[in-house]
Amino acid sequence: MTTEFHLAQCNIARLRAPLTDPSMQGYMEDIAPLNQLAEQSPGYVWRLQDDAGDATSIQVFDDPLLLINLSVWADLASLKAYVYQGAHLASIKTRKQWFNVQPQPRLVLWWVKAGTLPTTAQAKARLEQLALHGPGPEAFSFAHPFPAPSVIMPA
Repeated sequence: MTTEFHLAQCNIARLRAPLTDPSMQGYMEDIAPLNQLAEQSPGYVWRLQDDAGDATSIQVFDDPLLLINLSVWADLASLKAYVYQGAHLASIKTRKQWFNVQPQPRLVLWWVKAGTLPTTAQAKARLEQLALHGPGPEAFSFAHPFPAPSVIMPA
């Protein structure tokens, strides 16, 4: 774990139907409990949300069905523990019910200085970087992680 850097994560997903469609009711019912679980998880730092505590209303892409999830975690292990255990893992297993398959990367990870919050523009740029150049220190995935940058202290 590092204290100089935190891990930013962005994932995007294209909905099969608008959130107001009755077919999306189950997904909408899952959002608040999953967000609460994230916020109570060890290593959680921050997540993108509107004044109501939701991110589904934040429009970042031209496509209104494309949702963004942007968060910051203390380290990779904390994020992995949240994503791949318990209720969140169960939601991953049902994602095809709510989302269309995307050919481009739908998740990107990168390191930010502790105390810095990533912007949606930065997240979009990191997704594009990963799609164009593959994983590297500036944009990577769970499958191909990179360590936090080393901080060189002045002499």
